[in-house]
Amino acid sequence: MPAGNADSVPVPPEHTPLAPAGSDVRHPPRAGDKWGDLLVRILSALVLVPLALGGIWAGALPWVALVVLIAGGLGVEWVALCHETWRSVAGLSVILSLVSTAVAGSISPLAALLLAALAIALALILRGPRLGGGILYIALATIALLWLRADPAAGRGNLLFLMLTVWASDIGAYLAGRLIGGAKLAPRISPGKTWSGGLGGLLGAIAIGLAASRLGGGAPLHAGLVAALLGVIAQAGDLFESFLKRRFGVKDSSHLIPGHGGLLDRLDGVLAAAPVAAMLALIIGRGVSLWM
Repeated sequence: MPAGNADSVPVPPEHTPLAPAGSDVRHPPRAGDKWGDLLVRILSALVLVPLALGGIWAGALPWVALVVLIAGGLGVEWVALCHETWRSVAGLSVILSLVSTAVAGSISPLAALLLAALAIALALILRGPRLGGGILYIALATIALLWLRADPAAGRGNLLFLMLTVWASDIGAYLAGRLIGGAKLAPRISPGKTWSGGLGGLLGAIAIGLAASRLGGGAPLHAGLVAALLGVIAQAGDLFESFLKRRFGVKDSSHLIPGHGGLLDRLDGVLAAAPVAAMLALIIGRGVSLWM
């Protein structure tokens, strides 16, 4: 994964430099207005959430197409973060390998993992660990998202449970962090994140678990623990994304999504939590809901 001092990495013109220490690196509110980005976040969610829910509900080709499209977009952003161009041999190889891995994941997870391994080896040979690490980071999540939905009995429910848990964790962290504030969670990685936000995210995730157990007939304790685990992993993914951007010396992965930055910014929690959800589904068995 990325190495070296961020201060020594040249920042390309399409990226925004890091904000001063102590500010919210990802979405700094305007002076005196801690809710300055709320409206644009809501508007973005009104577009993105129905698209994701529609793909999950439809499954099959619509979901595969959406994940393949996302994999390509994530690849473009990762290549840019590595200060490559997608037109270069290395950049194009990364994007094509991620798209191919996503396609393979809809057919066979094992085939997708093998393809991802070959793509990582190619990226390592071409440019080193940065590009190779990006393939691993993105490919595992896209394979997990496709594999989860492919379960004919529990796929739709498990994937909805995963997404709602990540979203609730994100919303809970945002609201608690802005309303309560307080001590910083990891000031050297993400100065805008607080312990109150982390607790708010955890409570939001647990609320989804308890709601799922009530509506779906599962055990509240089990559902709450699974949701709590996924919520913590999602928050860890958020911090990991902030760490990566600091090492790369950028503020956002791109400016694709108003109020959120790029796909890597918006999907940081999902990228981290999806492989964990897939592992849990593999342990409990196909056809069984994660909250049961």
